[in-house]
Amino acid sequence: MITASHNKVNDNGVKIADPSGGMLTQEWEPFADAIANSPTPQHLVQLIDEFVKKENIRFDGARSAEILLGRDTRPSGESLLEAAKQGVYSIVGATATDMGILTTPQLHWMVRARNKGMKATELDYFEQLSSSFRCLVDLTPNQIKMNKTDDKLVVDGANGVGGEKLEVLKKMLNSMVIEVRNSGKEGGVLNEGVGADYVQKEKVVPQGFYLKDVGIRCASLDGDADRLVYFSVQSNNASNIDLVDGDKILSLFALFIKEQLSILKMEGDDHVDENYEARLGVVQTAYANGASTDYLKQLGLEVVFTPTGVKYLHEKAAEYDIGIYFEANGHGTILFSEVFLSWLDARNNELSSKSKGSEQQKAVLRLLAVSNLINQAVGDALSGLLLVEAILQYKGWSIHNWSELYHDLPSRQLKVKVVDRTAVVTANAETVVLRPPLIQEAINVEVAKYPRGRSFIRPSGTEDVIRVYAEASIQEAADSLANSVAKLADQFLGFGNSG
Repeated sequence: MITASHNKVNDNGVKIADPSGGMLTQEWEPFADAIANSPTPQHLVQLIDEFVKKENIRFDGARSAEILLGRDTRPSGESLLEAAKQGVYSIVGATATDMGILTTPQLHWMVRARNKGMKATELDYFEQLSSSFRCLVDLTPNQIKMNKTDDKLVVDGANGVGGEKLEVLKKMLNSMVIEVRNSGKEGGVLNEGVGADYVQKEKVVPQGFYLKDVGIRCASLDGDADRLVYFSVQSNNASNIDLVDGDKILSLFALFIKEQLSILKMEGDDHVDENYEARLGVVQTAYANGASTDYLKQLGLEVVFTPTGVKYLHEKAAEYDIGIYFEANGHGTILFSEVFLSWLDARNNELSSKSKGSEQQKAVLRLLAVSNLINQAVGDALSGLLLVEAILQYKGWSIHNWSELYHDLPSRQLKVKVVDRTAVVTANAETVVLRPPLIQEAINVEVAKYPRGRSFIRPSGTEDVIRVYAEASIQEAADSLANSVAKLADQFLGFGNSG
């Protein structure tokens, strides 16, 4: 996939989908890095030769390989796609298939579908999303249909590919009133003052949204449509928003899934003993707001943490029958195990013959519809948006009801320049510092000074800085805690600027 996601329009890059449809396997990352940084063509050929031998890859054309190529709307994408084709065709037995202009999650979905022997065109993607969405909406309890959720949804398309695709999708969803702004047709610039990354980080309205939008449910996609956040415009100031981020999307999904599993366990059918005890797991990173973690634990859910990075979240979520993960930035999805899906299918068949139309059967059908709607290859803003809309309809909730699930703890993030970021070694999903010694004890002393205090440091993955996260019961306390911990990081690791 040729895209630079939420970065500026002049940037471009590559995202690679594994045969599973997921991200590139971690074992191959060093090789990908080495290739990208290869100084000469000769060195590149040598690297490939060494890697082929190490991995025992047959290079004689005996096995064919098909590479699906996609790109977003960036002007540089066309020439880069041609270069990618040339690269693919230089490999004996490999063919390149140009899938056209796509969102990143669409390409991941196509690779997964193709390798499962399923239909994998863009139309198939749209049809699967729209039909499973309609199925979920049809299963909304009758009494809730009377209590209509605010009808209109306004979506910021980041002036990118997601806006284009949503325009196509909404034609297949007659029951939904969607207005797409910043679709790229109005002449706006990709990711400039628009998009999920901008809205989530700056906590302001994107371009094209005004005071007249107060009270309306709004959503924002990022540049390649793999992130999603919701927001509502505040009445007192058009630039202020009430942000509904990835943590709250995760909480909504987890609440809904838990409710369906609870219905499945209800007494009243003849086969309670055959109920499969599904393991539902919620996966977060240390950056998840503490209030969201508290809320999920109060629901009685199993919450686990991984180091920062979608690849770690996805891998952990795959260990459950149903694994849900999201980052606060709006990237995440729900994974269903094949074993659990097989059980749901069998349970549906059994209930069809014995208690068709029962609450248990409806719960089974809802879970099956969710598994078809949500993109199980990778986080997908379009499928995520439709699932949010279906659940809000199911519960009869406005965006305000959803936002009130819990109140975020105030937080602050800082960066500290250091001599060598690798001097920091962390454990427990980056929440505890093992090295340098004594710094963790010093952080603990600072954290203990503040009600609801929590703070951690971790090395940046890209630059020589240490990232500091702090949260507390009030903003002033979060700011003060972040500054105290930043000073500690500077004293232990930096240039001693803090005295």
